[in-house]
Amino acid sequence: MVKKVAIVGAGPSGILLAHYLLRRQERYQIEIFDFRSDPRTVAFSKSRTFPIVLSQRGINALRQIEGLESAVKAISLETNGAVLHQQNGKTRVISRRSSQWSLDRTSLVIKLLEQLPTKSDRNQVNLHFNHQCTQVDFAAKQVKFQKSDSEAEITVDYDLLIGADGARSVVRDSFLETDNFQCEQKYVPNNYKSIFLPPLDPKLAVNWQPGKVHSWRLDNGTSILLLYQMDSSWSGVVLFPHQDKTIAELATPQEVISYFRQKFPEIGQILPSSEAADFANRSVSRVLTVRCNRYHQGDSVLLIGDAAHAVSPSLGQGCNAALEDANIFNQILDEYADNLAVAVEQFTIQRQADGIALVELSDYGLPSSKKLFFELLLRNSLSKYLHPISPKFFLPSLFELVAEGKLSYSEILDLYQDWIAKVKKSNQEILSP
Repeated sequence: MVKKVAIVGAGPSGILLAHYLLRRQERYQIEIFDFRSDPRTVAFSKSRTFPIVLSQRGINALRQIEGLESAVKAISLETNGAVLHQQNGKTRVISRRSSQWSLDRTSLVIKLLEQLPTKSDRNQVNLHFNHQCTQVDFAAKQVKFQKSDSEAEITVDYDLLIGADGARSVVRDSFLETDNFQCEQKYVPNNYKSIFLPPLDPKLAVNWQPGKVHSWRLDNGTSILLLYQMDSSWSGVVLFPHQDKTIAELATPQEVISYFRQKFPEIGQILPSSEAADFANRSVSRVLTVRCNRYHQGDSVLLIGDAAHAVSPSLGQGCNAALEDANIFNQILDEYADNLAVAVEQFTIQRQADGIALVELSDYGLPSSKKLFFELLLRNSLSKYLHPISPKFFLPSLFELVAEGKLSYSEILDLYQDWIAKVKKSNQEILSP
């Protein structure tokens, strides 16, 4: 018997899960809903976006579907480390053991949509854009949507409901009306604004390596991350403490250019007046983190991706963890022969500890303190040489561990619990009045 699956959220995790379900011998009829427009036909604003980096966790999840790895790689740029630009003009290069891919999130979504199987006598998958989820009825196994161009509500029956609708999940909000569900939502201490720079002018004495993530950091915690793009431009994000209003109050192109030339002179000399104007007009954004005590409801509803465990972007694992969710749920379906009631509960059992651990690692893996930041750099440098010699006493790099995907997030947290506790204490002291 074919089971009806409603996926709320056409982001990377929701679409990848559809790929996994579609190859399961035509057992599922899939309906995917998203409140946004179809990114294949409507250009999305980049005002609140920044590039994502796929590490081996995310790449491995793509690899399980034939053709996806190569399709996504074709629109990505390989990165193999980072360059830290210091205030004295010197740089520190951090290499990675395994390469990662950088790309725009919308480009990833479009590619995943394009690769969905379209030839099927059973018409197994249907996409519904501009549909806002408004209500979930767990008892009736129904979910309601409001179409943007209509006042009428649409009611959809389901055998399995997937909440892949992000950190502000409507599906997860419905869990709040059930017994014994706990969910903590917090904003990260930093605000952010996206930034976009043109290709480097050969006349300028600027030579940024395309295959690296470039970062700058001020003593007050303000930092910039930049990634090279396919068209030779650069895009990234400016992160700054929530309580520091300096960047938020830059109101004119002249003020923006003056700020960057003073604080980040390398970037200031490249920043065109058009981007300075856009930057001044761009709204300040914040990242919401989410911790839940379970990811399922009853025998037929599941949360994945940011809806289950939204995290700070500091370790670059949000999208990777979301893609890994789809892979793990697919493995659970294999293990329990597509018994949905058992599978959704098992997902919580097998994944919830990792979700909590990922939030902890992302919140406190990268310290706010300048002193601890340099300690982290020293630890990473020493680990390359000392871990192979004495693995019991010298841990491998935290960044390598989370990227490689050989250990679960909870296993990594166990290894790094002393460091996380140290950073947490330091960050709390910095933030306390």
